[in-house]
Amino acid sequence: MPYKHDYDKTLTRLNTIISRLNNGESLSVKELAKEFNVSIRTIQRDFNEKLVGLYPIYQDRCKWKMQDGFKIEKSTSVDDTIILDILEKFTDGLGSKFSIKTKSLLSKIKNDTFNPIYAKLNIEDISSHINNITLLEESIKSKRHIKCVYEFQSYEQKLEIKPLKIANFEGFWYLIALDARNDKLKKYHLKSINNIELLDTSFSTKKELTEVLDNAINVWFNIEQDAFEVVLFLDKHASKILKRKAISNSQRVISEYKDGSCDISLSITHEREIISIIQYWIPHIQVVSPKWIEEKVLQNIQNFTITKTQ
Repeated sequence: MPYKHDYDKTLTRLNTIISRLNNGESLSVKELAKEFNVSIRTIQRDFNEKLVGLYPIYQDRCKWKMQDGFKIEKSTSVDDTIILDILEKFTDGLGSKFSIKTKSLLSKIKNDTFNPIYAKLNIEDISSHINNITLLEESIKSKRHIKCVYEFQSYEQKLEIKPLKIANFEGFWYLIALDARNDKLKKYHLKSINNIELLDTSFSTKKELTEVLDNAINVWFNIEQDAFEVVLFLDKHASKILKRKAISNSQRVISEYKDGSCDISLSITHEREIISIIQYWIPHIQVVSPKWIEEKVLQNIQNFTITKTQ
């Protein structure tokens, strides 16, 4: 594979040149051509067509140098740059304060203000709640109780809870916690938690949340209940999309048909994890089992129709 070999040699040569310039060396085109066993014209093309414009380099008395004050802090390989670009775009949906701070940090790595990647993430802005998040993180790490006031719509309650995780589902931020009175798992809208007081009371938990959260479809997961299987039929339209972007990590294809449709299986812990998704995909999705899930979906549709006609 000569093409790949030539490409690898070029990439190695460019990385070596940039690394040496970054270390403060002044490089001669003639000496580089001899060192890499290539023509002087090849080295000139490296600088003029590949490196000039990407890095602040210039020629001084026939030698190439890096502009004073510029420093590449980290690796700027193609793969690394793409990953950093994606991370930068993801932060756009996290709120202005998080986005500004993240971009400032990434700029120290990238030394580049242009990002060719676009991503639209509709994520709740919690940047005004940084102080609360700091306290919650401290509580989670040290396994200490907190007292707080929970204000949601017209509902207000004083709580003592055991914070376990801060999680994002469908763009909204939640605190996953245990009720200190009975150790029941609760999910609280994070922005509705105020007046947090970190207590000296510590706690321990035997329940491992990571696997449950990894397989959860949305915030309706239930750690107290054993997972059960749901089998869905996807027509060719739904199959094409939902095989590319699975409903959950537990999803697997169990049957495929000639027209492009398929049957999938997934594990859930609460009916409300899946019912809204089924309703969203109607008429391209059908419940194969369990039948009681199908009946609940049909009842919801019937109730909606009745309400709309009244």
